[in-house]
Amino acid sequence: MINLLKYISIIFLVSSCGGGSSSSGISDNSSPDPIANSYQEQCTSTSWNSALLRCDLTHNNLERYYFLYKPASLNTTNNVPVLFALHGYGSSARNHFSYTNYEDIADENNFIVVYPQGSPMKTYLASSSSHWNVGGWTIGSTVDDVSFINNIIDLIILKLPIDQNRIYSSGMSNGGYMSYLLSCQEDSRIAAIASVTGSMTPETFASCNPNHPTAVMQIHGSFDNTVPYNGLSWSKSIPDIISYWSEFNSCSAEPNIVISDYFNSGYSITTESYKDCLNDIDVRLILHSTMGHTWPTLNSHNINASEEIWNFVSLFDIDGLIK
Repeated sequence: MINLLKYISIIFLVSSCGGGSSSSGISDNSSPDPIANSYQEQCTSTSWNSALLRCDLTHNNLERYYFLYKPASLNTTNNVPVLFALHGYGSSARNHFSYTNYEDIADENNFIVVYPQGSPMKTYLASSSSHWNVGGWTIGSTVDDVSFINNIIDLIILKLPIDQNRIYSSGMSNGGYMSYLLSCQEDSRIAAIASVTGSMTPETFASCNPNHPTAVMQIHGSFDNTVPYNGLSWSKSIPDIISYWSEFNSCSAEPNIVISDYFNSGYSITTESYKDCLNDIDVRLILHSTMGHTWPTLNSHNINASEEIWNFVSLFDIDGLIK
């Protein structure tokens, strides 16, 4: 019975991790762009957004690609931050672009957004489904996605003046798991992360070995049945995640708690912030009392996950709080 429940849970995870939009097409008519035809990659502008590039490369003998959003008004007087935006299991980079709306925030705040595409994974559940290799239900994967993300960072450094101390990662579901995995590397280049409906697999949790204090934000829903708040055999509980990072960062034992009640709508949003951490970073949990497995917006849940993420991670660089 336990195995059956686990099987059903994983099936639901496979079918539910896409995020806030049902669109998943990734083909486009494109034309060459001069800024990035180098270092074994080719970048072309997309027909559906002139500010968005699709960059194709071969990594570890796999054909991979990512989308790069560079605001038309990008001010490069100083090096600019980079935010990675990682899609959920079975979803796509284009789908993630469509519902996060990071481009509007990037236009206003002068940063670059990178939307990598996961690789196909054949399982007994699906013939092919895009994923990030994080252990857990992806344990059969042989793809090195940590190396893939690091390769993208190297490629972007070659063509754009980025601030290498302000590289951030965010993600939905499987993309959140991947963001945690990136931050756990002993040679991590990620300054801060944010996970929406994601967690850490037992494999990531057991081997986590960050090389610097890392600001972490988790946005989750109490009604998330795909990645449950209290965890499953292949997914650590959210309290375990927050406890790990608050202890690793030597934060205060008790969080500052703010509860916003929306009585007319029948839900509340609780924000727990762990302060007094090493390098003045924060560990933060935003818990929505009625939210499920989705990317919240102001219209849907009275919280804009994309804005919350940027407002949080942008406070920090690789050395901690920016002063």
